[in-house]
Amino acid sequence: MDSLITAAARALAVGDPLGALNRVALRDDPPALALRGIAMAQLGDLDRAKALLRRAARAFGPKEAVARARCIVAQAEIALASRDLGFAAKTLDAARATLEAHGDPLNAAHARYLEARRLLLIGRLDAAERALAALDAAPFPPALQAAHALTAAGIALRRLDTKTARAALTRAARAARNADIPALTAEVESAARMLTTPAARLIERGAERLLLLEEVEALRSSKALVIDACRHLVRDGNTVISLARRPVLFALARALAEAWPGDVPRAALIARAFRGKEADESHRARLRVEIGRLRRILAPLAEISATPDGFALAPRRAREVAVLARPLEEPHAAVLALLADGESWSSSALALALGASQRNVQRALDALSAAGKVQSFGRARARRWITPPVGGFATTLLLPPPLPAG
Repeated sequence: MDSLITAAARALAVGDPLGALNRVALRDDPPALALRGIAMAQLGDLDRAKALLRRAARAFGPKEAVARARCIVAQAEIALASRDLGFAAKTLDAARATLEAHGDPLNAAHARYLEARRLLLIGRLDAAERALAALDAAPFPPALQAAHALTAAGIALRRLDTKTARAALTRAARAARNADIPALTAEVESAARMLTTPAARLIERGAERLLLLEEVEALRSSKALVIDACRHLVRDGNTVISLARRPVLFALARALAEAWPGDVPRAALIARAFRGKEADESHRARLRVEIGRLRRILAPLAEISATPDGFALAPRRAREVAVLARPLEEPHAAVLALLADGESWSSSALALALGASQRNVQRALDALSAAGKVQSFGRARARRWITPPVGGFATTLLLPPPLPAG
C-alpha cells in the first residue's frame, strides 16, 4: 500500500473526507476507488459512494478476498445510512467471516456492529443484543467503541431500561470525545436528548401531563392499572393483556380508563369505538356485545359494570387507573417516528421496520405528504422519504415493537 493510500485511509479514520480526496481523487486503482467511495459516503453523496465501492469490489482480483470483503462491509454501512434495510445479511456475514479468517478483526467487528444496528432498526431487539454481545469493544478504536455503545443505548431505550441506556450513552460520549469526530459527537448528543425530552402523556383522573422515559419506566412498575395507548395493551404489574389486534375493544378500554373513577355514557362509547356514528339500536346492541367481550378479556385485571347512563371500569388490585398516551396523537405516528431520525427512508425499508405491508406504508406516506408532514425526493425505486425531527419529543414509544411483559 503506497503512502498516499495510507494517508487517505488515516484521514477517513478521523473523519476528514476532503483530506482523503485530496490524495486519491484522480486515481482509479481499486484501493483508491474504495477510499473515494468511503469519502463520498462521509460527505453524504451515498449514490456516488455506492457506485465507487461497486467498481472497487469488481476491480480487486480473485486473490484479494480481504479487500473485496472490506468493500462489502463499506457498502453495507452505506445501505444502513440510506436506510436500505433489505441488504443481504448473508453477504455481510460471509464478508465478516472472510475478514476474521484473514486476520482483520477490526473490520470484522465493524461488520457485526452493522448487523446489530440493522436488527435494532427493524425492531429485532433480542437478535440485536445477541449480535452486540459477541463483540468486546475494549480493544476497538474510540469511533467503533462509540458506535457499539450507541447501539447498546438504542436497545435499552427501546426497552425502556433508562439506567442501562444512560450508562451506555456515558460510554459513547467518552469514546466520541476520544475519537474527536464532530459528526459522531453530534449523534451521541442527539441520542442523549431522548432521556431529557417528553416521551409520553399521562392521563389520570381527568388531568394530563408529559412524562420522560424514566417516568414511563417507573409507571410500568407502579401499582396502577395502565392502559398503554402506545402499544395497545393493558398492564397491571407483571400481568399484560394485549389488545393490539382488537382496536374496538382497546378504544372502549381507553375511554373507560380516561373517565375513571366515573362512568362513560353509552353514546360517548359508541362515538369513540365506532368512529363517531350516531347511536341507534343496532349500535347499542353492538356496544353490549363488545363490552361483554372486553369484560371477559380484562377479567383478571378489572371489572366493567353497567351504570344508569353507561359503563364504568373498576380495577381489581390496582389503586389507580392511568392512560399512557403518545406525546402527539397522529394516525401514522409509527411512520413519523422512524422518519424522525432525520435520515431518508424508502417505503420498503419503512415496511420492513414496521412489520407492515409496503402498500399500507405507502398509503400512510401519501397521507402524510398531503398534510405537509413528510417530503420525498427521487423517483421509482430510488424514491426516499424524510421529515424534520418531531421537535421536543422523544419518539421511542411511537416505535412498533411491544414492550416486554416484565
